[in-house]
Amino acid sequence: MRLATRRDGSRDGELVLVSAHHDRWVSARGIAANLQAALDGWDALAPKLQELDRDLALGKLGEPSALSELSAPLPRAYEWIDGSAFVQHIELVRRARGAALPDDLLTNPLMYQGGSGCLLGPHDDVPLADPSWGLDFEGEVAVVLADTPRGLAPSRALDHVRLVLLANDWTLRQLVPGELAKGFGFFVSKPATSFSPLALTPDELGPHFRDGRVMLPLRSFVNGRLVGNPEAGEMHFSFGELIAHAVRTRSLTAGTIVGSGTVSNRDPARGVSCLVEQRTREQLDHGAPTTSYLNLGDRVRLEMLDPSGANLFGSIEQTVVAG
Repeated sequence: MRLATRRDGSRDGELVLVSAHHDRWVSARGIAANLQAALDGWDALAPKLQELDRDLALGKLGEPSALSELSAPLPRAYEWIDGSAFVQHIELVRRARGAALPDDLLTNPLMYQGGSGCLLGPHDDVPLADPSWGLDFEGEVAVVLADTPRGLAPSRALDHVRLVLLANDWTLRQLVPGELAKGFGFFVSKPATSFSPLALTPDELGPHFRDGRVMLPLRSFVNGRLVGNPEAGEMHFSFGELIAHAVRTRSLTAGTIVGSGTVSNRDPARGVSCLVEQRTREQLDHGAPTTSYLNLGDRVRLEMLDPSGANLFGSIEQTVVAG
């Protein structure tokens, strides 16, 4: 199933199911008012949603879709927890700010908790109050969880994944060093995160979702220019391991979103999913970065295509504006 949230003037929007070609959709309001309600009652409601999805696929119902009317699948979430599963990204970003690598880099995932009360839709403008803050995009894969109990092993954690989607975890790079120097983690350097228009049940990804990883490239464009298509399957830590780390000492509720961290590959030919990696490579190769962070009017697009060229999650395509 491809689940989405149509704006209807309410905080949580209207749950809709979207067809395989993204050209038609049908309201699921008669089953669950919104996506959070569907997640809360998933075991009982998923069979009804699947039946509705089958009728949509057969052309028995539905109406022409307009993805521009969609918000983030969860316009607000109970929790947004972002890991950093791509070791290459950690190494480059730490090198950029002259920070040491953790001794347990390969065995203990890095993770932070971002703001989840106001999440951006896939076509919402991105406000930037001060360009000197160094706005950067970060292309990621994320999963949405069911109720997930404390103390799960990685092998059991994936049983609690209900949906997969894409994220753009915006970062204000120039605010990061001073904030981390306080020893208390990210806060003002992490504005609202954006999400893809569609959230897919894992079965929709077929063989491309295995071992707790999405085995497809994530494409990133800035002002229409492709800047990277690294393989998302090159995660050092799987989603099972990230979720198990998150529930080591606490339970998580249905509707929690867990991110992969910035998709990154060791092969520089695959490009980047954030500008700080490109700037770090320029610094290492030429002695100084030549790529600037994002400016007002810049456009960023993220998307993931399957081998047939289908845009699985729809595109996150946004413009940076003054605000």
